[in-house]
Amino acid sequence: MKKSFIVTLAATMSLALLAGCGASGTTDVAKDSTAPKSTEAAAKPGEKVKLSIWHNYTGEDLRAKLMREYMEKFKKDHPNVELDIQGIPPDGYRPRLKTVAAANEMPDLFVMWPGVMTKEFVGGDLIQPINELLDSKTEWKNGFMPGSFDDFTISGKTYAAPMALSPTSILYYNKEIFNKYNVQPPKTWDDLMKMVDTFKKNNVTPIALGNKAAWVAQSSILSSLADRVTGTEWFLKAVDQNGAKFTDPEFVQSLTYLQQLGKAGAFQDGFNSIDNTQMEQMFAQGKAAMMIDGGWALPNLAANTSKEALANMAVTVLPSVPNGKGDPNSLSGVVGTGLGMSKKVTGAQKAAAYELIYALSGPEAQKAILESNQLVSYKVDLDTTKVSSLFAEVYKMMNTVKKTPVYDGKLSSASADVVNNGLQELLMGGKPEDIAKKIQDAQAKAVGK
Repeated sequence: MKKSFIVTLAATMSLALLAGCGASGTTDVAKDSTAPKSTEAAAKPGEKVKLSIWHNYTGEDLRAKLMREYMEKFKKDHPNVELDIQGIPPDGYRPRLKTVAAANEMPDLFVMWPGVMTKEFVGGDLIQPINELLDSKTEWKNGFMPGSFDDFTISGKTYAAPMALSPTSILYYNKEIFNKYNVQPPKTWDDLMKMVDTFKKNNVTPIALGNKAAWVAQSSILSSLADRVTGTEWFLKAVDQNGAKFTDPEFVQSLTYLQQLGKAGAFQDGFNSIDNTQMEQMFAQGKAAMMIDGGWALPNLAANTSKEALANMAVTVLPSVPNGKGDPNSLSGVVGTGLGMSKKVTGAQKAAAYELIYALSGPEAQKAILESNQLVSYKVDLDTTKVSSLFAEVYKMMNTVKKTPVYDGKLSSASADVVNNGLQELLMGGKPEDIAKKIQDAQAKAVGK
């Protein structure tokens, strides 16, 4: 019996099944002080504290609205905290954060990814751990699924609490379009290519793609497709440059499969000039038969799509490939983002920062995030009456598939940029072998080989 996405997270990232004991009930953050007792100065009654926070919750999806509401509620409940909130659109957020990190001008709190980003910020001595906060809230800390903190933890120190769970390579499809042309969800690569041909002959865009920011083709398509070809073990060896290279034939083959989709006209014209949100809108409006996207699409679809349209959507995984070494019943994915805290935050400011971290990722927030159609790695029972039918289907699917790594969660930032740019080039006709060599050279340099 195949391990589920969540069971595999338990094995490889140690995450357990999404089903778990409920975290219902409301936590009064103001009454239940989150600032642990320490030798540092805590905020005194009425003492004014300035605190800056950067986030990428700028959209009109349910989760983005929820997180902005929680920040505004914090401002209202903490009149002594002068909160400087900066919302940066998702596609521009990472580059902006990298820029201020390079200048050592980090905001006090900021949305941060697990894995490579956390490691690099720790390596640059830019952030500080939140173990003190977690240990002061043991019920909250223990409410996370086992292993939720793994990719936020370096040398025993934990730097963020995850506020989401993110499968990145869900194949969304339009049931009405599929039925109209008498096609079924693809099980094999040959099935997919035949479907592309069928849709193209009928002037239907097979797969919506919004790769303007370049990460979409990497995170949502290649991460899962390449694993189908190479298997996870090969990828992790290539990341470490220990027994595998990105110039190996299996990785070149994975690039060739992706290019094959492009050459067959699977994506609409101008796919490198629209962003992820526009891609989701295109699919939601029935202008494409499929899209390959992450779990982050679910809050947006729930907020901007009618119940009838949502009921017409379904999900599956990418198809298997010939002689593939990876498990085809899998999704690439990671635990979601958390709030990182600048190394410069101290004293009363740190006490206020702890309050805000708890307000945005404590039990009440985790339950609300789940009910905003966003998966979480916190033990919360799902009330399906409070989410879209599509979200309920994805939630159920998570218990039937296993998890594989996302490329930009394991590669160095420089290498991930090379992959992202290389895939744009690939889909415009670049040679797979040349792009593979660029990726190999970048990762070899990153690990000092």
